[in-house]
Amino acid sequence: MGDCCRNGCGVCTAGDMVVRVPENVMEAPFAIKVGEVLEQIERMLIDKNRKYGNSALEPLGVFSQLSAKEGLLIRIDDKLKRIKNGSLEKDDEDVVNDLIGYLILLKIHA
Repeated sequence: MGDCCRNGCGVCTAGDMVVRVPENVMEAPFAIKVGEVLEQIERMLIDKNRKYGNSALEPLGVFSQLSAKEGLLIRIDDKLKRIKNGSLEKDDEDVVNDLIGYLILLKIHA
């Protein structure tokens, strides 16, 4: 970590990465877990973007003429319906991560 850790500013640099140091040491496990989950979602979104192209934000429009925003809203509705119908108990996919991913894409689109 960079020298700023020693002066108590709460932000440290580690190479090109900026790391926030929790003010309360007891918060550290929570902050670490949040970071791990966010990294997992980030990897998923980047991998899917590589695999499918930027289709969520730039739809091809061959069969559907929906806007990117409308397409995202439909996908979000589909994920919410799966959760409502008890899909969280099944091992077929990680519906929550997909839902979070679509919400992030909606935020990016806005």
